[in-house]
Amino acid sequence: MTIRVTRRALVATAASLPLVSILSRPAKAAEFTFKLATGQDPSHPVNKRAKEAADRVKEKSGGRLEINVFPANQLGSDTDMIGQVRNGAVEMINIASSVLATLVSTAGIVNTGFAFASYDKVWAAMDGSLGEVVRKEIEKAGIFAVSKPWDNGFRQLTSSTREIRTPDDLKGFKMRVPAAPILTSLFQALGAGPTPINFNEVYSALQTKVVEGQENPLPIIATAKLYEVQKFCSLTSHVWDAYWILGNRRAFSRLPQDVQEIVAREFGIAADAERADIAALSQSLKADLAAKGLTFVDVDKEAFRAVLAKTSFYKDWRAKFGEAAWGVLQQNVGELG
Repeated sequence: MTIRVTRRALVATAASLPLVSILSRPAKAAEFTFKLATGQDPSHPVNKRAKEAADRVKEKSGGRLEINVFPANQLGSDTDMIGQVRNGAVEMINIASSVLATLVSTAGIVNTGFAFASYDKVWAAMDGSLGEVVRKEIEKAGIFAVSKPWDNGFRQLTSSTREIRTPDDLKGFKMRVPAAPILTSLFQALGAGPTPINFNEVYSALQTKVVEGQENPLPIIATAKLYEVQKFCSLTSHVWDAYWILGNRRAFSRLPQDVQEIVAREFGIAADAERADIAALSQSLKADLAAKGLTFVDVDKEAFRAVLAKTSFYKDWRAKFGEAAWGVLQQNVGELG
């Protein structure tokens, strides 16, 4: 017997079904969900490029991995984040070499005072032999670098009380530095009074005059609005700093191999884009910040380096990093000290 289904019957059947059964199904939840914690303002290129990479990972993994970005120290201070990625409370963090050095001392070798003269020197070293040295040391701490290093930029010095034009101007200068021994050591050697303060407390420390000044790359000075509580910016470029996207090894080991490869590839692409962003901002921000009232001061970098070379700074850090790592640094930047 042939059963004839009419249009009227189909409509009647559909009308009798619960509404939820005829709506499209909700998107399938991700099989894996990661948190990526950063210390930077949401407008900083780190967060923009990390979010783009996370979106591409979700798409190219077929929705299996979702990475949620938490900027501006929402999940804790910079030093908190290091502990969190080690114990698995967060799966990924973005951290500066200068802060990572509190756990992985060799990471701080890139912060050696006045070591890098240009970005050409930086990327040849960090995408080559020096970067490999740091990555191996990171892995010994039970975490790993998800991609090649991103750019934190060359660090400049700001002040609310005085122009820093010569090394003598640093004498007795109260300033904030990150929780990074090599930066504390650098400014102590130059005669300043550095105080380690976590980044989420920097603005208030400057505003309340706990410290007179601080040092950071121009994009950080801009996005954190430090120009509101500082008057002068000395273009010292005293230290170059990397950003590392770090991962919890246990969390990543649970991902399928192809998803791990997608993460590495997409965050590597994001690294290149973020590097270009910082390079462009370093050029444009000088005019933008000057318009906001920050006075820029050109300095003779070699004068600062010459004073530093007369101290025990280079000798002390050579001993701390070891001859092997120091040798790789000097192969890339020339003789120091």
